[in-house]
This record gives sequence, C-alpha cells and structure tokens, in this order.
Amino acid sequence: MKSISGALVSIVRSGDVAFVAVVVVAYISAVATIGYAPRHFTAFGLTLLIGSGLAYLVAGTWGFARCKTERRWVPFYFPVQMVLAATTIYLLPSGAIFLIALPLAGQGVVLLSRPWMLAVCVVILAMMVAPIWWRGGIVPAAIVALIFVGGLVFVVVFTQIAVDERNARKEVERLLSELSEANRKLREYATQVEELATTQERNRLAREIHDSLGHYLTVINIQMEAARAVIDDRRRVLEVLGKAQTLAQDGLTEIRRSVAALRSSPTENRPLREILSSLVGECRSAGIAAELHVQGAARLLAPQIELTLYRSAQEGLTNVRKHARASRATVTLDYSKVGVVRLVVEDDGVGGDSGGGGFGLLGVQERAELIGGNARIRSNENGGFTLEVELHE
Repeated sequence: MKSISGALVSIVRSGDVAFVAVVVVAYISAVATIGYAPRHFTAFGLTLLIGSGLAYLVAGTWGFARCKTERRWVPFYFPVQMVLAATTIYLLPSGAIFLIALPLAGQGVVLLSRPWMLAVCVVILAMMVAPIWWRGGIVPAAIVALIFVGGLVFVVVFTQIAVDERNARKEVERLLSELSEANRKLREYATQVEELATTQERNRLAREIHDSLGHYLTVINIQMEAARAVIDDRRRVLEVLGKAQTLAQDGLTEIRRSVAALRSSPTENRPLREILSSLVGECRSAGIAAELHVQGAARLLAPQIELTLYRSAQEGLTNVRKHARASRATVTLDYSKVGVVRLVVEDDGVGGDSGGGGFGLLGVQERAELIGGNARIRSNENGGFTLEVELHE
C-alpha cells in the first residue's frame, strides 16, 4: 500500500494539477449521468474503460512532465493520449466526458510549435464531433463543434498567457542574475581602480618628496660644507654648522627612506613573519634584546590586514627604541583564535602615564578602526609598555 500511495503522490507532483482536476470532474460527470441512460458493460469493456482512463490520467501527469524534460517522447505522447481519450469517450459517451480531451490542447501549447498545436486541436475537435455526427447527424455535431471550439480557444489562449508569463519570469530571473554578476564584476573593477589610484598617488608623493624636500636638503648639506670651508677659524660657528649638517644628512636619509616606503608596500611578496622578523632584527641592532613569537598556525591574510599589522609593529618597536629606554622587547603574532589575528608589542622600559599620546600611536588606532579592528595601548603596572592590535579576518 505504501508503494502504491507513494507512486500516486509522485504522479500528482510530477504532473499538472489542472489536468487531473478536469479529467476527474469529467469522469464523475459521466458516471453520474449513466443512470439516465443505463448501459450494459461486459467484463472486457469495463476493464478496458477503467484501464484506458487510468492510463490516460497517468500519461497526462507523469508522461507530460517527462516530455517537458525529454522532448524525444513528444511525438509519441499525443497519439497515445488521443487513442486513450477516444477509447474512453467511445465506451462512456455520457455527461461531460468530452472534457478530458481539452487539456491536450493546453499541453500542445507547452510542448509543440504553433502549427503542430493547431493540428492537435483539429484532431481533438474531429475526435469529439465525429461520433456525434455518426450517431445523431450533422446538426447536433455542428452545435457541439461550436461549443467545443469555444472551449478549445479558451484553453489555448489561457495556457499561452500562462506560458508567456512563465517565460517572462524566467527572463527576468536571468536578467537579474546577469545584473548581479555585472555588479560583482563592477565591484571588482572598482577595487582594482582604487588600488591603481592608490599606487599612482603613492608614486606621485614619492616623486614630490624626492624632487622638493630631497633637493632642498641636498642643497643645505652642500651649503653647510661651503660654510665650514670659509669660516673654519670660528670654532663655535663650526660646531653649530656641523650639527646643522648632521641634522640635514639625517633628514635626507629619512626622506629617502620615506620615498622607498611610498613606492611599494613593504608587505608585497613577503610573508608577514619574515617582515616582522626584519623589524625585530633592526631593534636588536639598536642594542635591545628583541624576540618574535608566533602562536597558532599562520594563515593567509588580506593585504590591508598584513599592512596594518606591519605598521603597528613598526610603530611599536620605534617607540621602544626612541622613548622606552628598554632593554628587552617582545613581538607576538597570534593566530590561535579563529577569524581573528592579534599583534602584541611589549617592552620592559619606563612605561608612561598614558598610552594614547603621539601621532604614531594615534595612527595605529586609526588604521585598525578603518578595517573593523581595534588597538589598545597601556602602561604595565610593573613597568613597560604594551601595544595590542586585534583585527578580524
């Protein structure tokens, strides 16, 4: 019983509910009107009537759904259905049994080209009118033909409207899908344009710094050397000029370093651990015992995240060298939390009353907030300073 009920549910789901409803109503009408004109059915005739009716119903649901996905069955579908419908109508010519042929016209709209659909309608009309003409003459046949033509036209027009609406909906869905894909590509192009503009602006600033400040600092350095050569008998002046020359040379070195940093991102084509190790190495060269610790398995990060972590470590270690008076510093890169990466820079220096001062540390906080992270800066109770940056991947 379960297999039979499952098969019936599958048939109904795969077929056309309207088809089932029309056919069932036609069968009920025909059976209900048998009492007005009783007919004698032989066992063979009754079996043939029931078999043809069930076969017509199954083919019109499951078979129609199969034809919509596999068009090679269409040439066989309509002849088989017409034979089954004609058999049922011939064996049970009462009530509204003729309605069972109407859904075939609608299915023709879905499965066939217009000429073949019209041919199916003509065959259905002939199939309905011929028995009446044969039994009752041309006048009843003509009346039935007029009525049935109206039904055929209604079914064909209504089905065509439904098909056009379905096709229009699919076209809208296709266009929306294409629009979504176009928007995705546009966002990608916008990102590429933004990156290109950033690179161009970085190179423009590098040229400006090199051609303006670099030029002037070079001229100052040359003038200082000339001044020393002219007034070398004035010891005090020489000391001042020597200091100015040293400052000018330091400024020129700093400008060149800035130019190099602006021309390319320091994290490009280099692992984050490697570039952090280079920063720690610079700190060791300044006489501070610096170490790098990596916790958890390293993951591939977005370029903005890597750059923010690099700049944060750079700023933290720069403060250690310049202001902390520390003997030891530790940089920790932590991947242990899923979806989050942390950077901690600690030292054993003098600390401070507040960790929020300075443009460099303020820039670290702004960088982190721009990509949805946060930066915390604090002085430790037992001395030393801690910079902690937490970013979400």
